[in-house]
Amino acid sequence: MDTDILMHRGYTGIGADVGIVVIGRNEGQRLIDCLSSLKTHRERTVYVDSASSDGSAEAAAGLCAEVVPLDMTIPFTAARARNAGFDAVMRHWPDTAFVQFLDGDCELDTKWIATATTFMVMRKDVALVFGRRRERYPERTIFNAMCDREWDGAAGEVEACGGDILIRASVLKDLGGYSGVLIAGEEPELCVRLRERGWKIWRLPCEMTRHDADISRLSQWWRRSVRCGHAYAQVSHLHRTSPSRIWTRNLRRAVFWGGLLPLIAIAGAALHPAALALLLLYPLQLLRLAQRKRPAPGNNLLFAAFDVLGKFPEMQGIAQFYLNRLIDRRQRIIEYK
Repeated sequence: MDTDILMHRGYTGIGADVGIVVIGRNEGQRLIDCLSSLKTHRERTVYVDSASSDGSAEAAAGLCAEVVPLDMTIPFTAARARNAGFDAVMRHWPDTAFVQFLDGDCELDTKWIATATTFMVMRKDVALVFGRRRERYPERTIFNAMCDREWDGAAGEVEACGGDILIRASVLKDLGGYSGVLIAGEEPELCVRLRERGWKIWRLPCEMTRHDADISRLSQWWRRSVRCGHAYAQVSHLHRTSPSRIWTRNLRRAVFWGGLLPLIAIAGAALHPAALALLLLYPLQLLRLAQRKRPAPGNNLLFAAFDVLGKFPEMQGIAQFYLNRLIDRRQRIIEYK
């Protein structure tokens, strides 16, 4: 598609047909900044609150059309919040053609809605679009910087998306919304079902949102990585018979580096100390990953070190998922801030 058309900023033809769903829990000032960034779109915005205790729901009441509090007797998930918001949007504005989903710790770029809707009108084969999500303060901590790299990627057709997207309302309704059984990874899981029905997912080469991960401690990063591992296990299990084989490689890598390799090395050392030499594979893997990192500001060696270290909390999340299945226990949300 012509870049000039894609980046066109004057399009206003279907702005009124866009509903916005914001989800959050204890986001404080970040939520206020998020809702304020929506400008005139706040008139068709629903905020879904997951039992915040910091006054978020009360603060949001004057900044959007409706605040939807989730039932506290049912375990909270982002998927459940998004579905509740979508239902509210369609109930209030049944003419809605597109829905913009937004996390409460993000600010929306002022030109994004016009750019995204223009693209969607011209590409009838695309179910959803998303753009560049940037970290607001990547320079503050290595963890924020890693998130900023995570959000980056080449424009064009992709296999999966994150939480901030603009999607066709009719398509999401036909699919029955997000999978409510997932505590994380509901967005890539949705993309699996979309692709199975012949739809395309597209990343646009333009600004979309500014995100505030606010990860300042190793323990926060660890819990976020545990949640990631749990998502790998749960989503790949859910689609284990699908040709897409979503996250199978991620799952295997986490199991090998975060579980199998150290177990073999330590158990083997009981027979012969030379087995500990297997642990030298970790620094070798670190160097290999550092060489493969995209050129970007920052220390590639440090980023690679966290990639390697991250396999251990990911393995923890995988183990939690399969243990919960074994004892028939439902995993509650894993929060990191």
